Amino acid sequence: MNDQPPASGVGAPVKTKDRILGTSAELFRRQGYNGTGLKQIVATANAPFGSLYHFFPSGKEQLGEEVIRWSGNVYLELIAAVCDPAPDVVTAIGDFFAGAAAHLRDTDYADACPIATIALEVASVSEPLRQATADVFELWIVEVAARFEAAGVDTVRARELGFEVLGALEGAFVLSRAMRSTEPLEIAGPLAPPSHDPDAGASPVVFGGPPGTRTLNRRVKSPLLCQLS
Repeated sequence: MNDQPPASGVGAPVKTKDRILGTSAELFRRQGYNGTGLKQIVATANAPFGSLYHFFPSGKEQLGEEVIRWSGNVYLELIAAVCDPAPDVVTAIGDFFAGAAAHLRDTDYADACPIATIALEVASVSEPLRQATADVFELWIVEVAARFEAAGVDTVRARELGFEVLGALEGAFVLSRAMRSTEPLEIAGPLAPPSHDPDAGASPVVFGGPPGTRTLNRRVKSPLLCQLS
């Protein structure tokens, strides 16, 4: 996904601050927060060095926090763009994982989650950046949970499924980048959330169905646990 913000009008140049944010988001995602220098950011963004401190007077940490929150909202819009056309939430999640796999492959395994790379670096050393990453993850979990609730899943279970989906996605991103393979994302997608009730073979899960139907309101065993039991 291209993190550069759209121009404000046809043929209009992207504002300097937006160029810095978009460039920083891409570099942080590909190289990490610590691996990206301010000189590289302004050079890549084609911005005067002084403009960085004009917009971000507290320096790199302030820039990092704004990039995290800005990227979080960009990807929140991506969730909607991918999931809204889907006929149901399980299909939507599968489509999101498939799209993530395709994008990772197309970018030669350089572009994954814009937040996780930074979170791993800063969680123990910068409270403002840690809090920003936590806020974005919460934003995404709430969005995913809301989609499960809309499908008839109760509030508590919907939030649990939000964690399951995000955890599966982030873990698959790490494995895919390390292995230079989309196999982890391709396998994780159908498993997050569980789309079948293991007690009933291949019977599909029914969202918010009447009593006696199998629903995602129940915790179900993972396919691996089913095979081991």
